[in-house]
Amino acid sequence: MARYGFAIDTVRCVGCNNCSLTCKVENNLPNEIWWNRAMTVGGEEEFTAGADSNGSLYLDYYTLSCQHCENPACVKVCPVGATWKDEETGIVRQDYDKCLGCRMCMAACPYTGVRSFNWEEPVFELDFAVGDASVPAHEKHAVEKCVMCYHRINAGERPACVDICRAGARFWGDLDDPTSEVSQIIAKRAHKQLLPEMGTKPSVYYLV
Repeated sequence: MARYGFAIDTVRCVGCNNCSLTCKVENNLPNEIWWNRAMTVGGEEEFTAGADSNGSLYLDYYTLSCQHCENPACVKVCPVGATWKDEETGIVRQDYDKCLGCRMCMAACPYTGVRSFNWEEPVFELDFAVGDASVPAHEKHAVEKCVMCYHRINAGERPACVDICRAGARFWGDLDDPTSEVSQIIAKRAHKQLLPEMGTKPSVYYLV
């Protein structure tokens, strides 16, 4: 039993979107679909700068994807169990074959934009699949999102976004193991979680 999660260093993150692009390739995501994206203070497209005590401007970057909540609102509302929490890993997963396309999970999730819906048959830029061969095929009228590279974890590897981060801003591991790298850095650094007041208990920590 484990409870896998991320710690993301907002001081080191430069908003390069390497994690977003790697996620897209690794999981063979359709055109216009992103499971992970780097956002600035103020929103995805509005680049709003803050100012430090000296008046110097800066940008804060937050990479946003499924928060793999300990108490996921999406799981509670799915009528067919297409979105479910894996008790062995704590990962909130998706089953495209079961998905009815009702999008109740999208409505219940307080983290806007972390889920995507395929309105039509998925379309890809290339005429061949990229990424890992064990990634499930994407389907029309199905909701999808980050599944923490479950196929890589099964193979004893880390999520692709962690391996690709050149700034060393992404940490991953078992949050229930006090000796894991992610637990140790959370214990040492100030951090925050998104929308803690919603009671979802996200498994993503933003180091500040």
